[in-house]
Amino acid sequence: MITIKSEAELDSMRAAGRIVAMVLKELEKLIRPGITTKELDEFAEEYIIKNGGIPSFKGLYGYPASICTSVNDEVVHGIPGMRRLEDGDIISIDVGVCVDGLHADAARTFAVGNISDTARFLIKVTEESFFEGIKNAVAGKRVGDISNSIQRYVESRGFSVVRDLVGHGIGRKFHESPQVPNFGKAGVGIRLIKNMTLAVEPMVNEGSYKVYTDKDGWTVKTLDGKLSAHYENTIIITESLPEIITL
Repeated sequence: MITIKSEAELDSMRAAGRIVAMVLKELEKLIRPGITTKELDEFAEEYIIKNGGIPSFKGLYGYPASICTSVNDEVVHGIPGMRRLEDGDIISIDVGVCVDGLHADAARTFAVGNISDTARFLIKVTEESFFEGIKNAVAGKRVGDISNSIQRYVESRGFSVVRDLVGHGIGRKFHESPQVPNFGKAGVGIRLIKNMTLAVEPMVNEGSYKVYTDKDGWTVKTLDGKLSAHYENTIIITESLPEIITL
């Protein structure tokens, strides 16, 4: 069921979104060769709790950590551990926070030291595709208008959008209807209504869009072993451009 949020609910989501934005900015300062993904997770969990939030991911469907840390060919859902980041890596960090029972969600892909031109361009295109997509995240438009804009932008730059994973509604449940694919036809799908809340999240691969889930049961990786980037924000649908609550 698609839920339209009250102003009180939106305020709680905004509060959660502010914490998400802050922790991502703080994590960016910590990212360097030699740090472990577990250290990033421990920092994020402490920071979220200290600032009045609850980590949305910890325990969600049995997930064991407070953030997702996906490195290089890992698309999403990478589990933090003793892996040390190396110069030239890219790392996607996904963060969810709950305040007063309402969630917000965002992801960024960061450079570790000196990265390749291809990796830098992939990160740039992934972020830009989000902003292309939300030009159509307006009351009266349809989900497919967002999806199609993202796909066209990404593919015009020579990359591909993941098909097996999509964005989603968000609110009292972390994953709500509707699904928000990063591919598809314009003019189709659920019509957008003011005060709907969505997590729009392009997942963009350097090579093929095909992916698989690793033996840990969580980490999704590119089938061809090439790089992947992820950029996400939680938005509130309005009658003009959406309000982004995780920036």
